[in-house]
Amino acid sequence: MDSATHMLRTGQRGGLFQLQMAFRDLKGSGHRLGLAWSLAWHDIVSRYRGSVLGPFWITLSMGLMVLGIGFLYSNLFSIPLNEFLPFVALGIVFFGVMTGIINEGCETFVQAKGMLSQTSLPMFTFVWRTVLRNLISLAHHLVIVIGVLAFYGYWGKANLLPALAGLVLMVVNASWISMVAGIASARFRDIPQIVVSVMQFAIFMTPVFWRPDRFSGEHMAILHANPFFHMLDAVRAPLLGQAVAPQSYVVLVAMAVGGWLFTFALFARTRRRIVHYL
Repeated sequence: MDSATHMLRTGQRGGLFQLQMAFRDLKGSGHRLGLAWSLAWHDIVSRYRGSVLGPFWITLSMGLMVLGIGFLYSNLFSIPLNEFLPFVALGIVFFGVMTGIINEGCETFVQAKGMLSQTSLPMFTFVWRTVLRNLISLAHHLVIVIGVLAFYGYWGKANLLPALAGLVLMVVNASWISMVAGIASARFRDIPQIVVSVMQFAIFMTPVFWRPDRFSGEHMAILHANPFFHMLDAVRAPLLGQAVAPQSYVVLVAMAVGGWLFTFALFARTRRRIVHYL
């Protein structure tokens, strides 16, 4: 079937045209990062309007959870508090960022239904909105990270550049997962509940509340098959003055490249349908 006949029968101009339009959307969103930032900031402000502490309420509750779990589990596992509390604090904060980006990604296009149906804004703009909103929340939670590292003497030996590189890899990978969840949620409204359940399961299967050195042999192979372990360890280990396994960087880079290629191809195929799904 030639391209003209295909267009008449399906209303589409073929895969190459879809990829070109998807790339145009991505490029257009790059010129509107300021808008994505403004939308993300407005989300934070409107969510906590009228509150005294604003988003610091989440930081306060997270800090109390860190203290509670740190004191309890350090005694249960017989691990010194000065080793375990920073480990748990960083785990909760950064796993929370991953969870936020992925869970809120389910609402990326649903939440923007009105704007998508009435404007020609690039759809990627709303993906960046979700990511930036959670990075703003992370900025508030850094109070916990800095406080714990300084109090327990880890700040002097923290490797900030590798930690920053790990954070970038974590956000890049969480972003494509978030976008896939957003596309799927626009079509199937059961997806958000599934994603939330998966992330709740993942937090217990990932060394957030327990140390990975408690595993050995075949159990370590299971742990290394967990992508969230690599995403978390790439950020947490350098901040605790530890080295990140080269395997983790290989996994994260491969995930980022393969994941974004898959996501971009999926978006190119479904771009014209997303608004109709909504």
